[in-house]
Amino acid sequence: MRNAAFEFLLFGLKEARACLFAGSFFLVLILSKTLPLGPLPRYDFILIAAIMLQVALLASRIESLSEAVVLGLFHFIGLMLELFKTHPAINSWSYPEFGYTKLGTVPLYSGFMYAAVASYLCQAWRIFHLELTHYPSYRLSLLLCVAIYANFFTNAFVRDVRLVLIPLVFVFFWRTQVLFTVWKARRRMPLVLSFLLIGFFIWVAENIATYFGAWVYPDQAARWTAVSAQKISSWFLLVIISFVIVADLKHWRERRQTN
Repeated sequence: MRNAAFEFLLFGLKEARACLFAGSFFLVLILSKTLPLGPLPRYDFILIAAIMLQVALLASRIESLSEAVVLGLFHFIGLMLELFKTHPAINSWSYPEFGYTKLGTVPLYSGFMYAAVASYLCQAWRIFHLELTHYPSYRLSLLLCVAIYANFFTNAFVRDVRLVLIPLVFVFFWRTQVLFTVWKARRRMPLVLSFLLIGFFIWVAENIATYFGAWVYPDQAARWTAVSAQKISSWFLLVIISFVIVADLKHWRERRQTN
């Protein structure tokens, strides 16, 4: 029992370590609402703080340059989605405050929210020594990612096909297991379960972030209300995009190093 309790505590500490950028960025969101910022708009403060966090992680070598490039890719992917979803014709959510560093309807800091998910995955991969068994072919996993990402855009005009995409995720990854080490023993869990758990905790964080006004859903315009639990399925699918890209890039780099 002592060993199990120690391993559980160590797991929590390592998870916190993997969430260093995501947790720090989340703290910045909260502080930006509570600290007096003077003439500096809140969105600009968040962007400056996020850049400083990124530089600090690189300078301290907690994050590698290759991981920073991956985060930059997710910043771009997220920003494109944000620009579409916040367009007045779509209005899935909004950033109503003023900011000098807004691109159209979107503050540039928003891309870091997506990069934070990728940062967690990159850090967790190294800290827990992740390995994947029975991983599907890269071509199939990439096609699934493209279909998931495209659906976030097309569901504004045609039928949302996530009820097709989610079963496909189980078909593609039903045999895939994640091997990881917390302390001594090698543990494993179904990859799909990890997608669901990460998506759930992002949804919890999203509720806190919207409470502090990081962004606003239409039903939160008058007063804050909890984010619908249906958003868990959105985060579940977005996590898959992040994970597949990180996994494929890591496997590609490992093959290059061994050749």
